[in-house]
Amino acid sequence: MRDRIKEILLESISVKEDLMRTKIDEIMQIAELFISCLKKGGKIILCGNGGSASDSQHIAAELVGRFQKDRKSLPAEALTTNTSSLTALANDYGYEVVFARQLEALAQKNDILVGISTSGKAKNVALAIKQAKKMGLKTVALTGGDGGELAKLADVVLAVPSSVTARIQEAHITIGHILCELVESQLCSEES
Repeated sequence: MRDRIKEILLESISVKEDLMRTKIDEIMQIAELFISCLKKGGKIILCGNGGSASDSQHIAAELVGRFQKDRKSLPAEALTTNTSSLTALANDYGYEVVFARQLEALAQKNDILVGISTSGKAKNVALAIKQAKKMGLKTVALTGGDGGELAKLADVVLAVPSSVTARIQEAHITIGHILCELVESQLCSEES
């Protein structure tokens, strides 16, 4: 058991080292999009399924509440939290549209959509990105491996260099924390 624990930790470290070597530009690009969006009065809208739903909620909560500094609330919303909307839309139209329909109702000019899918194959996330593009919003995909379908759709794609779902999810939340810190640091320094 001890050896397996070490292997898992080393695997997670290796994925993050790969991110550091190969994905800093994408992280900076996403951070710049977030900062620009918020400066223009937009909001960060996030969606995903399963663990990615939790990640979208986690990132939204860090922006709305606080990450490391006491500061004004930043507008962010996860499309995964309204169970009445999710279940009604899934029942009436099918699960594939649960995010796209909410986005159609809630998104405004200058908002950004962040779709999170470890495989990049989540149909409901892909449809949300397509809806966002129809509405003229910037789109970001956090995914893994080769990026799947989302890599072909989003304006900015950050595909974690791994095919292991758990390692991709760990990297996604690390990326989310980095983005929150960069946004908070940039916007808080301007408030002072």
